[in-house]
Amino acid sequence: MLKVYLRFYEELNDFLPEKLRKIKFEKEFSGRQSVKDLIESTGVPHSEIDLILVNGISVDFNYLIKNDDEISVYPVFESFDISNITHLRSKLLRIPKFIADVHLGDLARYLRIIGIDTFYKNNISKNEIIKISLEEKRAILTKDRDLLKRNEITHGYWIRNSDTIEQVEEIIQRF
Repeated sequence: MLKVYLRFYEELNDFLPEKLRKIKFEKEFSGRQSVKDLIESTGVPHSEIDLILVNGISVDFNYLIKNDDEISVYPVFESFDISNITHLRSKLLRIPKFIADVHLGDLARYLRIIGIDTFYKNNISKNEIIKISLEEKRAILTKDRDLLKRNEITHGYWIRNSDTIEQVEEIIQRF
């Protein structure tokens, strides 16, 4: 078996088991594997990631990992300019639009009340959510981590809070 060293930053730690949060840890792998597949095997969806550094160099999702690589994984940066590095996805629109999955009806209603464009249907399939997201350039809001791991998704966010008001605050702070 080969090994790499991973470190996840900020809210990406929400996807990891408690013992792996905010530390550098070793992960074994075998054969040819992309950094995207390795990261998602830890539970972190690619749609939550904006920057990957391997041995201090910015890479894209297709980078093939090598034995003893040191991999740092970062979420979307809101506070400072990282424009000169390799971005893993295109930027959100200046005025973000959302599509909420079937479990976030209350959140969708609150976002609409405060004037945020949010598509919601209580009987929509995951495939329809992805299709609308891509066609209308909407970021997917979901409590389903596996949905955010689908390759077609370009913009998505995993809702961490269970209280609707806290969810609204989370979206406002993030976007």
